Amino acid sequence: MTTATLVYRSLPVLPEGWAAEKDFKPVGKVSASAQRTIEPVGPHFLAHARRARHKRTFSEDDRIQAQERAKNVEEEDAGEISEPEDPMMLQREAKDWKEQDHYAVLGITKYRWKATEEQIKRAHRKKVLKHHPDKKAAVGRSDDDNFFKCIQKATEVLLDPVKRRQYDSVDEGAEVEPPTKKQLQKGDFYRLWGKCFKAEGRFSKVQPVPQLGDADATQESVEEFYNFWYNFDSWRTFEYLDEDVPDDNENRDQKRHQERKNAAARKKRKVEDNARLRKLVDDCMAGDERIKRFRQAANAAKNKKRLEREAAEKKAAEDAAAKKAAEEAAAKEAEEKAKADRESSKKAKEAAKNAVKKNKRVLKGSVKDANYFAAGDASAAQIDAVLNDVELIQGKIDPDEIAALAGKLNGLKVADEIKGVWKGEVERLVAAGKLKDGEAKAIGA
Repeated sequence: MTTATLVYRSLPVLPEGWAAEKDFKPVGKVSASAQRTIEPVGPHFLAHARRARHKRTFSEDDRIQAQERAKNVEEEDAGEISEPEDPMMLQREAKDWKEQDHYAVLGITKYRWKATEEQIKRAHRKKVLKHHPDKKAAVGRSDDDNFFKCIQKATEVLLDPVKRRQYDSVDEGAEVEPPTKKQLQKGDFYRLWGKCFKAEGRFSKVQPVPQLGDADATQESVEEFYNFWYNFDSWRTFEYLDEDVPDDNENRDQKRHQERKNAAARKKRKVEDNARLRKLVDDCMAGDERIKRFRQAANAAKNKKRLEREAAEKKAAEDAAAKKAAEEAAAKEAEEKAKADRESSKKAKEAAKNAVKKNKRVLKGSVKDANYFAAGDASAAQIDAVLNDVELIQGKIDPDEIAALAGKLNGLKVADEIKGVWKGEVERLVAAGKLKDGEAKAIGA
């Protein structure tokens, strides 16, 4: 209990010449007295009554009250933190604090990296009340303070953000092993792997971490999940596993050597951890039926496009071949027609030529049948003159006119009739301006 302190202070001296009769000035009157009943109350009276009832001194009462308050704290925390203590853990040497499970020491393994600062402080308070050296000294174990030091060290680490993150990086108790093939055969693939990735996600610099989802997850969310883990940005470090660096300043070379050794070990562990995480993602992806389904759908769509493209190319090739065949057939037909036309034209020309020759023979034969228009035997001069006129007339008329003339002469045997036909032809040609008058004397006379 707090002891009262008396303070002595002198009052100021009254001014010289002060007198109550002349200087006192009343400001009011005192009220009349009244009877009241007063009862003692408050914590100090209760403490006094408690001491009087139990016949305790101040020190005895303070000690007993402290014990009761500690008991109440234990009862309050018992409902939240009630983890059993491992006997082996209780026997740990304080110097081996770095190998201990700090969360187990404080009895908060069910929280681990998710434990709040308040939970850590409350756990520490409970453990201190239970394992404080003074409490153990009361039962004759005055030198047993190793576990208490472990509690203090665990609290020191877990309440320091930097040290706690270093410890959480290597906390094996928070790790969730990937499911085995046997477990996957019996259990839910996505639930088992989801637990593993949830535990790994605590190391991510980017929060929140995408979830694995279930069998009905969309392709977009599944691809987002695997892209996130294949590009995982981890804050995990391995300084906690460093070997202690000597503090003596005399052996600086050894200190630098140990620091380089620790740095190399951290780098190696980081590489190994990245490889471990990569394999974990590979294994999960290899067994993910959604990925297989998406790939099958993609292949089907790809094959569909390929088949459509091949069908289009085949049709285009067939159309081109058909067009080429049609063009070749048309060209062949045109060539055959042209050839037939040429042959027909040739035959027609040959026929016309032969007809002209035949008709010319008819013309020459007609003048021969008419004895070259001589009264007796025709002389050579008469024959030449008549034949020259025949040649002249033939040269002035076309094949049709020759044919028409031959038609008129064909079958005639009488010389006068034959001559009349020739004379009429000469007159027609003269009238048409093809012959000059008197030009065919032997026939036209």
